[in-house]
Amino acid sequence: MKLFRLLLVFIITFISIYSCSEIENNKISLAGTWQVKLDSANIGISEKWASKKFTGTEIALPGTLDDAKIGKKSTLKPAINNYVMSNLTRKHQYIGKAWYQKEIDISNDLKNKKVILSLERIIWESTVYLNGKMIGSNNSLIAKHTFDVTKHLSKGKNLITILIDNGNKFPNINVPGTRYPDKVNQDMAHAYTNHTQIKWNGILGDIALEFSDDNAPKNLQIYPNKSLDKLKVNFNQTQLEADKATCKIIATTGAIVFNDDVTLEKGQEGLLSFEIAKPENLKLWDEFNPNLYDVKIKTNSGEISERFGYKSVGNNNGNLTLNDKRIFLRGNLECVIFPLTGYPPTKKEDWAKLITQAKAYGLNHLRFHSWCPPKAAFEAADEAGFYYQVELPHWSLKVGKDVKTTEFLRAEAKRMLANYGNHPSFIFMALGNELQGDISVLNKMVAEIKPLDNRHLYATTAFSFQQPTGTRPEKEDEFFIAQWTDKGWIRGQGIFNTKAPHFNADYSSGSKHINIPLVSHEIGQYSVYPDMSEIKKYTGVLDPLNFKAVRNDLEKKGLLEFAPKFTNASGKLAALLYKEEIERALKTPSFDGFQLLQLQDFPGQGTALVGLLNAFWESKGIISAEKFSEFNSEIVPLIRFEKATYTSGETFTAYLEMANFFEEKTNQNIVFLVTDKEGNEIKKETISGVNLKIGNNTNLGTINFLIQTDEAKKLTITVALKGSKYKNSWNIWVYPKNVPTTKEGVIVTSSIKQAIVLLKRGKTVLLSPNPKTLKGIEGRFVPVFWSPVHFPNQPATMGVLLDEKNAAFNNFPTNYHSDWQWWDLCINSKSIIIDDLEVEPIVRVIDNFVTNHHLSNVFEAKVGTGKLVFSSIDLISDLDKRPVAKQLRYSLLEYMSSDEFAPKKSIDNKDLENIKMNKKKGSFSTNDIYKE
Repeated sequence: MKLFRLLLVFIITFISIYSCSEIENNKISLAGTWQVKLDSANIGISEKWASKKFTGTEIALPGTLDDAKIGKKSTLKPAINNYVMSNLTRKHQYIGKAWYQKEIDISNDLKNKKVILSLERIIWESTVYLNGKMIGSNNSLIAKHTFDVTKHLSKGKNLITILIDNGNKFPNINVPGTRYPDKVNQDMAHAYTNHTQIKWNGILGDIALEFSDDNAPKNLQIYPNKSLDKLKVNFNQTQLEADKATCKIIATTGAIVFNDDVTLEKGQEGLLSFEIAKPENLKLWDEFNPNLYDVKIKTNSGEISERFGYKSVGNNNGNLTLNDKRIFLRGNLECVIFPLTGYPPTKKEDWAKLITQAKAYGLNHLRFHSWCPPKAAFEAADEAGFYYQVELPHWSLKVGKDVKTTEFLRAEAKRMLANYGNHPSFIFMALGNELQGDISVLNKMVAEIKPLDNRHLYATTAFSFQQPTGTRPEKEDEFFIAQWTDKGWIRGQGIFNTKAPHFNADYSSGSKHINIPLVSHEIGQYSVYPDMSEIKKYTGVLDPLNFKAVRNDLEKKGLLEFAPKFTNASGKLAALLYKEEIERALKTPSFDGFQLLQLQDFPGQGTALVGLLNAFWESKGIISAEKFSEFNSEIVPLIRFEKATYTSGETFTAYLEMANFFEEKTNQNIVFLVTDKEGNEIKKETISGVNLKIGNNTNLGTINFLIQTDEAKKLTITVALKGSKYKNSWNIWVYPKNVPTTKEGVIVTSSIKQAIVLLKRGKTVLLSPNPKTLKGIEGRFVPVFWSPVHFPNQPATMGVLLDEKNAAFNNFPTNYHSDWQWWDLCINSKSIIIDDLEVEPIVRVIDNFVTNHHLSNVFEAKVGTGKLVFSSIDLISDLDKRPVAKQLRYSLLEYMSSDEFAPKKSIDNKDLENIKMNKKKGSFSTNDIYKE
């Protein structure tokens, strides 16, 4: 039996290695079992290793060494340090040369056949040997590696050997993240990094021998003209016996829209072209009408076919247009985040699934940060009507410093256009992310590219921190990606913590002078607490040691039970801020879109969990796609109003708007509705006969209503386009004008010294010191920016968490998480570390996931025979100007005078004294404490 099994294994191996291959559809697939041999010491002798079969390890291609569990096994353990918290951990890692080999047996006659070996995607360099002869080398991170093997391939057995080197060939394309001590994890650009995808070694996608006649046409490119009335077609053919060809254009439905002979014009190096009038039945392509067509060209010596969509992207007085109609990019970054494999999928259905989820949340655009996706991604976007910005594999602070690097990038740009230029989803191209250095090199490169392909708009860089480049468009820019301009911020990250909540603002002051399409750069970056339930999802090549480290730390500190609440509450705050970010962009008439960073988590760069979805594009339960798309859609109802909180006697005024990037609508009805928590109508009004143009529809109506209330309430304002799915809503909070700030039996003081005296006497004390006198973390409303590892020197909290049913809030309407009414309270506070205090938090503050302290800014305790509520939120100062603080004080006083106030835990006078700031040491801060 043992002998039989060995024989069976031998037969299977023999069949897979010595396969007899026939040409089908002009192609022989080389997918399957290969032999692989590592050459980390670079001792492989090419003639020897490639000239005969070697014994290696079996590996399935397409695939990677990581997939096959080949490489150095990780020995890292979960720990909160910069090794582990850098990114997801590769279970196996190999950087260097690897030799792949396969023998095939070709049964066809290859006479008069041209044969190309095509390898769809490789990191980074490939060298091909056929039957011991070196064919050549190829070097690209974004395009197919192709090799002409015509002269070396023969009928019968052929030995194919491919040397792949995933070492860093051009370090200057990459900015180093020096915060991460492992050098292999310092490369940040997403085409070559371990932070999102990994530095895999292998071959992805199509691996094939492609056969054609010697003189067959190739490189078919289809160019709609800007005026949308003509179509130009280019292709290459070495020899032309006649100046005629047949052109057929067929819709994906099967309908033929053009079928005729065309006259060819000859250009240089075998370039042939012709131009025809746009066929009458050829429909335009956009997000609502993703019409696709196959162009088939037949010449005297062969046929070629390519799919395209008829579209033209342009600039109309600074407005971004598609087919002469204004569009708005509701975008999101895609940074090669595929945590099961560590590499991008090459199957259309995988990308279609991702795009379907993105569209469900109202997105119509992806920006591929410092990389370009495979062909399957474009195909899925073409069919879905989805817009792409693609980029060179380039994120550098040394642009132009190295000539060879510049030449590599110039060649990559041309390869990108040749490989993906026909896809209608490809509308924007940038030369990289946040580039710095010799900007003239970038301008020169864009100037060279523009005449080659007018189907896209080009930019030198997607933003730059180098001034003046980052503040205004460069000479050759056809669109501009920015965080700010020379006139100010055009995203909320620099505003939301410094200005009280207001909803009547947009970014016009910083954007209206920009005369090309303007898109805001990487808006959001609001960190969400890690979701511990996600750990079990990582069943592939990457180990979530960063998540495990946080989980272990929470368990050690007795906080693990709060983890789901931390995720949900911090996520609710992030969603709130994303909503306002998006609405401000939609309110700005001179805007053309935004690019979120981002809807899904970014598991690298210090574990930057900034997503409302996880890294698998799955919901965290924070906000539904339906709710998110209310403020992120082709039509979004909007209102401008002054603030989030009001007192009785004030008038609420709202100015109605509608962002419409769908279609013109006439004689519409807009319904304005105000309801309380129970759903009771406070006010309802309908504005009739509204005509909506494409773009920003302002001044659609004004709604006023007088605030009259004897109790604090949360009200919800809803604006809907009647008879449609389009609606949007906002919360405001209303408070009575006069509420008592004292209560018999409760003493309010700002003095810790006085409080200790009173508590010794058995008194009930509300202690609210000036936050500036306390040790703690500076109060903030916005959560951690990006990552507390990547940016450690920031006040790093992630919102409040409370039990809204606690009697302390009986007179203070609130959810369990931060909302806009908490802004003043958070800004005027300190978060106190209560790790060693036996207290019951009334308002817990969520710490960042690196330090994981017990934090609170309102807690209760027994002190001797006295009872205490301690508030590091200022509940003393300027209460007539701070109605929210006044109302919270009132609610706490009512609670403290009730029978429900019965603290169970105790602290002593020394604990209270220790909360005071040591004037020499100053306030607690989260500095760079996450070292090795």
